[in-house]
Amino acid sequence: MSSNEVTLGDAIKQLIKTYQLKDKLTEVNLINSWERVVGKMIANHTKHISVKNGVMYIKLDSSALTNELSYSRNKIVDAINKEVGEKVIKEVVFR
Repeated sequence: MSSNEVTLGDAIKQLIKTYQLKDKLTEVNLINSWERVVGKMIANHTKHISVKNGVMYIKLDSSALTNELSYSRNKIVDAINKEVGEKVIKEVVFR
């Protein structure tokens, strides 16, 4: 490889850095991991997911499910972080 050639992986990393896409890619990865972490039944009751400043906001269509999941908050945070391979979520808020 000549001095001005880079691998595809390095080029992609540079693009992500240049256009500051890491946070958005992490958010997409977190949202996509939700069903794998909580299962299809709970995912089917999930209406909206957003992530801001290390907090994952989950809107559910069932107040009973919202209440039930609130008791498992810490386990869910740990499972999400494990699923994405880094500690990016500090808290989960159910609405």
